[in-house]
Amino acid sequence: MPPVFAHGRLRLYLLKLLDEAPRHGYEVIRLLEERFQGLYAPSAGTVYPRLAKLEAEGLVTHATEGGRKVYSITEAGRAELADRGGELADLELEIRDSVTELAAEIRSEVRGAAGDLRREMRAAASASATRVEDESWNTAKEELRKARAEWKEQARRAKDESRRAREEAQQARRQAKEAQERAREEVQRIAGQLQEQFAKSGGVLGSLAGAWLGGGTPATPPEGAAGGAEPRTATGAAADNSAAKAADTAAADAAAAADWAADLTPAGDPARDLDRLLDRFRDEVRDAARDHGVTPARLAEARAHLAAAAVRLRGALHPGG
Repeated sequence: MPPVFAHGRLRLYLLKLLDEAPRHGYEVIRLLEERFQGLYAPSAGTVYPRLAKLEAEGLVTHATEGGRKVYSITEAGRAELADRGGELADLELEIRDSVTELAAEIRSEVRGAAGDLRREMRAAASASATRVEDESWNTAKEELRKARAEWKEQARRAKDESRRAREEAQQARRQAKEAQERAREEVQRIAGQLQEQFAKSGGVLGSLAGAWLGGGTPATPPEGAAGGAEPRTATGAAADNSAAKAADTAAADAAAAADWAADLTPAGDPARDLDRLLDRFRDEVRDAARDHGVTPARLAEARAHLAAAAVRLRGALHPGG
């Protein structure tokens, strides 16, 4: 008989069973026997060493309850299970095919046993001058009928299981494809939103980006001011006041932005903390652009700040790159 599980597939199926619920080793063996409808059950010498290896690799962990080791899947185990989702669907088909093969072998064995029984009965009838009593003959025929009925039922169940496995595998593939499509659409939607927000962003965006990432907050000349040579008029004085107020507002925005992330409690994982900072930065920039509006000049200023900040961050994160 060919192996029920191909190389590495029992390991994958053990992760699937532990993902459903924490289980001890005997329960895992019993569940595998149920999945194969009693036609196959792995030995303890097969299951327990693989559970120990999964634990050594950090994919499962165990706790002792009532003198038994109860195994649970870890986040690393769930990650491997998610990465091998398509392979798991194929494994379900392989299991149903294995059930079908086992049932076929049982049918062959039953047929062979029935043939041997008939030959033995004929040989006994030929060697004996007496007829087999009706009761014994009827008993033999009943046993043969039961044997045939049993292998027919096993064959029917194996066929049903194989059909259900194919349907489940097809559904799993469809769901995986739909999930990929949804994820792609979500990424495209977020990218579109970011493009739209950056296209609309302006002075507040530049101030926030520059202050947070280490840049300055350059003052933008008020619209209509060509330099210091123009004579001061009432309109010019009003423009100067407007410029001064704008500079004060920008300075206040920069001071607020400098410690805007102070309330983020470190999670202990630098990569995760960086993701949180970037998420906060995106939200703050989007809100600032929405609340204050932008101009082409401020957009250019923000683009310069972000480009310089990206260079500084790459240099900080990859000093030798």
